[in-house]
Amino acid sequence: MSAVTVYQQEGYRVRLEWGPDGVRELASCCDVVIVVDVLVFTTSVDIALGRGARVMPLPWRDERADEAARAAGAVLTRSGLVRKESGFSSDAAVRGPSLRPSSLVDLEPGTLLAMASPNGATLCAAAAEAGTTVIAGCLRNASAVARAAAELAGDGVIGVVPAGERWHHHEQRTLRPSIEEYLGAGAITSALSDGLSPEAELAALAYRAAGDRVPELIANSVSGRELAAAGVSADVPLASDVDSSKIVPLLVDGVFVDRV
Repeated sequence: MSAVTVYQQEGYRVRLEWGPDGVRELASCCDVVIVVDVLVFTTSVDIALGRGARVMPLPWRDERADEAARAAGAVLTRSGLVRKESGFSSDAAVRGPSLRPSSLVDLEPGTLLAMASPNGATLCAAAAEAGTTVIAGCLRNASAVARAAAELAGDGVIGVVPAGERWHHHEQRTLRPSIEEYLGAGAITSALSDGLSPEAELAALAYRAAGDRVPELIANSVSGRELAAAGVSADVPLASDVDSSKIVPLLVDGVFVDRV
């Protein structure tokens, strides 16, 4: 067992830390880890499961993703966006299901999607590899996810990991903390309420302070404006529809299914 570090926020039932390093610190000491990637991975998972589909998160976007999808008999989604130094543009060549939530609203029930993303899917796979229970949380399912996490953890510890975005014009593509993830994480920690670390409590306070301005704030955030500039602004209101879903995406044997 790895040594306890100050970064694990020991002594608190609900803990919060960002991105890959957050998973690295929290997955080994938390009974449940909730990954939050509001724009867009965990929102897409929620919508897909709401349509009766299942989602296999993949940490790769190369030939390994194609091989994994083929072996599982899954439909491999593409990004739906083209990355540029200044942001994104819509990829007109992509047809059918993609990583974008708006492409999944008419998804055929029973579909198994293999969904690769450098943020949400990668963090989910890393948390699962560490042996913890993994849930995909977003604004749409925040309250349902919080209730399920509390039930699954019992007297144990819950970690909340906002994925964050990436700086596209940096060669290293370092973490860019983003308000949509922070508000999504805050909606979940606000619903958990008890035993919050200062990091988790501050996110909850930010979410409560935002109130009914959450959709407006996300639409006008860097991430929201980035998607609008790419011509895919329809994804933003879908992702900002707070507590519109009762879906609890639970990772079971490498596939997200709804915890009924």
